[in-house]
Amino acid sequence: MADTCSQMLLGSGLTVLSHPLMYIKVLVQVGHEPLPPSLGRNLFGRQVYQLPGFFAYVKHIVKIDGKAGLFKGLAPRLCAGTIGTLVHSRVIQNYQKADKTEESGNSQKEDLSSLQQVVNETAREMVARSCATIVTHPFHVITLRCMVQFIGRETKYSGVFDSVVTIYKEEGILGFFVGLIPRLLGDVISLWLCNMLAHLINTYALDNSMSHVGEIKNCSQAVTGFFASMLTYPFILVSNLMAVNNCGLAGGLPPNAPAYPSWVDCWRTLSREGNMSRGNSLFFRKMPAGKMYAVDQKRFF
Repeated sequence: MADTCSQMLLGSGLTVLSHPLMYIKVLVQVGHEPLPPSLGRNLFGRQVYQLPGFFAYVKHIVKIDGKAGLFKGLAPRLCAGTIGTLVHSRVIQNYQKADKTEESGNSQKEDLSSLQQVVNETAREMVARSCATIVTHPFHVITLRCMVQFIGRETKYSGVFDSVVTIYKEEGILGFFVGLIPRLLGDVISLWLCNMLAHLINTYALDNSMSHVGEIKNCSQAVTGFFASMLTYPFILVSNLMAVNNCGLAGGLPPNAPAYPSWVDCWRTLSREGNMSRGNSLFFRKMPAGKMYAVDQKRFF
């Protein structure tokens, strides 16, 4: 219980600190570009048109809504983080209890290969994460919609309870789970890619007799995690777009965004337009090739 409480406190602190970053990332993901591109230089010294980065976006939001405006949607996100930690911890604890019961019933413990151990641990982590994601997805939807209100200056989603009532009245129970499928797929694929790649590297590329092998294995886990998250980023993008699509907010309605019949249609549209990585980077943003910036609508066409 103490470990769970410390995880919740640490997670809440990191959530507060990283919230402005997520806020701006979401606005970029939905295609909102309030600041025009400017002429700058790339790493090779060549002049190129660049899009405003994270700090320019921060200044723009602070100018309009003040510093408190950087934390729109924080309350439901904190709820999601706390509840998700509790659900994840409870699922893992149930697995551990089942293991102890099985060990007490069997006098001989079965030896498992390293690959089988990784598969078992990954499968358990997948179940725990999936349960946490499903339970907390309604709060994730509310968080995204609170953020996207910045585009149309709406106040439709003003609090957690009021947002729950609004979504239930307008969309029913299913409204709380829009965008869930691509989010789950992205989490599951990323988890398996990360753990399997790390196992292959640690087993076949590293020698246990090497010095600092433990630190190297931890580094390989971090690198494979970053690689897996890059590959599965389109799932997160599609999930976030579906969560705000056609929900009554200007940021999720034409002309700012098309009305997608399904997440598959959203995926195909983004892929066709070359926007599968939109919002992936907030610091080195180049102007999309073949796009024109519309000043009045604050987006690219």
